[in-house]
Amino acid sequence: MVELSTGPLRPQRALDIVSKPEHGGVVLFLGTVRASSRGRKVLRLEYEAYSPMAEKRLREIEEEMRSRWGPLEVSILQRLGSVKAGEIGVAIAVSAPGRRQAFAACRFAIDQVKKSVPLWKKEIFADGGEWARN
Repeated sequence: MVELSTGPLRPQRALDIVSKPEHGGVVLFLGTVRASSRGRKVLRLEYEAYSPMAEKRLREIEEEMRSRWGPLEVSILQRLGSVKAGEIGVAIAVSAPGRRQAFAACRFAIDQVKKSVPLWKKEIFADGGEWARN
């Protein structure tokens, strides 16, 4: 399951989506907004996306995870809009029959989200803002 959201991300929701009694490995990754970047205090990030293309790419990542690691349950939740320092920008939960599959698939997911999903973020500092690499 993939979702773009303008509201706060709830880790328990991501876990509930992937919970399955047959799966013994569950991994949750939370990407939070750092309070500083390149020596400057970050107030918030502004995330933007071309939603149809971003959702399509997120679904492709989910499909690739299943083709590589077999039976998985996947939840990729990406926040859009204004996200304050300390808040969650992305939540990825993966459950699998075993821990190795769950860890590998979750790491692959966040690496692919950062590398290939059309998301843009603007870092907002006390003295202005700058577009940053995702």
